Amino acid sequence: MSERFRTVFLATLLVAAAAGASAQETHPAPPGSGEPPKLIEPPANLPRAQTGDAKLNLDKLFEALKVAPTEESAKFVENRIWALWVAAGGDTGNLLMSRVKTAMDSKDYDLAIKLLNAIIDIRPDYVEAWNRRATVYFTQKDFASALADIHEVLKREPRHFGALSGLGMILQELGDDKHALEAFRRALAVHPKLEKIPDLVKKLSEKVDGRDI
Repeated sequence: MSERFRTVFLATLLVAAAAGASAQETHPAPPGSGEPPKLIEPPANLPRAQTGDAKLNLDKLFEALKVAPTEESAKFVENRIWALWVAAGGDTGNLLMSRVKTAMDSKDYDLAIKLLNAIIDIRPDYVEAWNRRATVYFTQKDFASALADIHEVLKREPRHFGALSGLGMILQELGDDKHALEAFRRALAVHPKLEKIPDLVKKLSEKVDGRDI
């Protein structure tokens, strides 16, 4: 079995798992352009995460996200969701994640991976550590590893619109437009005003519906 086939097969399973489990600014580039699209990441400046029952807060925020009337109000809610996800790592996780960002900004991806490995070893349920490592792997075009980490994200948080969008980006990069469209639609089901993704869904819908895949 070729590496490409294994990667696409894993991606297909992830789409199905995400759909079953649930019912960063993005800059997509065309597949094969040599410059991969950037995955959605949390904003640099996030509001202070509310203390208390994080799950209850997340549930309320996701309900608000689905009915947000404007893009501005949706972004307001989105940033608060990111704040809760990022804060879930605790003081140690947050400190190490700040070092991960520094490493990524300087394109020291090997160091970023080592730091993220350490965070995941300490806090295996810290969703954002898995998500950030998927981003690093994607930047290195290690799609198989990125997909494996996206699986870990969605296993812990099926509503993670960043991971769902990332799944779509990888599938689109691999030329699997049909399943990329499914992943993007799952992201929009969670976050209807997710930046850039509605345009991708419109373009892919026209492309997929116009041919037999």
